[in-house]
Amino acid sequence: MSGIDNLPPLREVIATHGLAARKSLGQNFLLDLNLTSKIARQAGDLTGADVLEVGPGPGGLTRALLAEGARRVLAVEKDSRCMPALKEIAAVYPGRLEVVEGDALKIDPLTHLAPPIRVVANLPYNVGTELLVRWLTPPAWPPFWDSLTLMFQREVAERIVAQPGGKAYGRLAVLAQWRCDARIVMSLPPGAFSPPPKVSSAVVHLTALPAPRFPADARILQDVVARAFNQRRKMLRAALKGMAPDIEDRLISAGIKPTDRAETVSLERFCALARGFEG
Repeated sequence: MSGIDNLPPLREVIATHGLAARKSLGQNFLLDLNLTSKIARQAGDLTGADVLEVGPGPGGLTRALLAEGARRVLAVEKDSRCMPALKEIAAVYPGRLEVVEGDALKIDPLTHLAPPIRVVANLPYNVGTELLVRWLTPPAWPPFWDSLTLMFQREVAERIVAQPGGKAYGRLAVLAQWRCDARIVMSLPPGAFSPPPKVSSAVVHLTALPAPRFPADARILQDVVARAFNQRRKMLRAALKGMAPDIEDRLISAGIKPTDRAETVSLERFCALARGFEG
């Protein structure tokens, strides 16, 4: 039995249920319950919160979230093979774990959970970035979640927290830092996973701000940033020329040189440029 509950160790769970990780689902399982507990603790005090977990797999992080006192956990899993193992966890924590088989991109967590809500997940590599962008760009702000504590490939994590001037700085950094405090809180080597991925991983903790750091229309800002970084090697007067015939004047009004490239422009300047397209 494991140290955090009376359930079997994860290797035994995987063997019993035939849960070999599938590359097609972006699966890399964390088997060390000490590590999953550490990840759960990065989300803060969970005793008064509901938690959304995406891609629980055999349930290592699920068990840690429940053991750390989460009020309720909604675990969304696409792989039907994992259902029996997750139902065994639900039996040990009656009324506190709901398991939904399905695609996290299509499920509304608010029909299952009550605020305050935190998202904690070892995200499948193949949908991790798409999920993050969706959570960062809801129709209205503040979002349904208070914080996101998410595992990514190290490269993706560094893109989320990157500052202007480096190759890692891009659309993800702008979208994340416009509305959140974002920081890397843990690093994990490939050997922590089964099977070991080819790259290191990191956990990013994002806390939703009550309002964006700088005023801007969300859709306009997203459009400006997407266009700017889609052609990041071009000067902004060229990358954004399709947005307006007077783009050079608009850039100058926002405090940006028309010859600048996207990776040198601060979040504040991008927001100023977006405001110039309003109205």
